Amino acid sequence: MFLIVSGNPKADGLCASVVDEVRRGVVDGGGAAETLTVAELARCHVCGDGWGTCLKARRCAFGGDGFDEAQARVGAADRLCLVTPVYWGEMAEGLKSFLDRLRRCDNAMRGQGVLAGKPVLLIASPGGSGGGGLTCLDQMDRFCRHTGAVIFDHILVNRWNQDYKRAAAYAAARALAEGREPGVTVEK
Repeated sequence: MFLIVSGNPKADGLCASVVDEVRRGVVDGGGAAETLTVAELARCHVCGDGWGTCLKARRCAFGGDGFDEAQARVGAADRLCLVTPVYWGEMAEGLKSFLDRLRRCDNAMRGQGVLAGKPVLLIASPGGSGGGGLTCLDQMDRFCRHTGAVIFDHILVNRWNQDYKRAAAYAAARALAEGREPGVTVEK
């Protein structure tokens, strides 16, 4: 199963159109796509000494908001796409908080957590000035490397390149759904 983890708090706009293209690419590639929108989940409370049940039990003490289910969906996925609008050069707050909670709960696993070894497509869609996309992708890249996820590709979609970058998001999702492995050279 291919899970699209969306940090987009809006139901429409550029980022939503990119999520639609990723979903279409997965389906056309023969995969089953699900979308997890994390904007409604609570933010990390950094409980206790900074490490509450997340360190000891690998679960969030405040998981009653749907986090436990979201963590399980990430764990059940074979492939993932993290897609977010860009705010001030960073991921949307909802996705950042979700990934912080996920990283905290997975940290004790030392590369054996729910993301370890899974291919992940990273997509950032800055609006407004179109800036900040590279720092956002770098932030998502660091998260993947920290958790052992394997980066399939980085795609930056803004209002000036959306005509061909949405097509790139579709193509990358399709290739990933068809079973292409990260780091494999494609011969012409």
